[in-house]
Amino acid sequence: MRRFLTLPDVAEALNISLSQTRALIKTGDVEGIQIGGRGQWRVEEAKLDEYIERQYAAQRASRATAAPAAQPASPAQDEAGSARS
Repeated sequence: MRRFLTLPDVAEALNISLSQTRALIKTGDVEGIQIGGRGQWRVEEAKLDEYIERQYAAQRASRATAAPAAQPASPAQDEAGSARS
């Protein structure tokens, strides 16, 4: 069975403010639905998990592109990569 979270639940899970949570919903970063006559927002737990996984993937990609190129050999190493005596 699907489990739906309220916006305060999502805010708590992500350790962010309620207004930040609303912004994530409004921009579509986190997928939510409005339920009931008052249009209360709910986020399926699986959708929150997907958002978190996308954030992890974006961080990994960011780190991979920011990683420095291969370091040149230090003066203490010859061209073969072995240490000089």
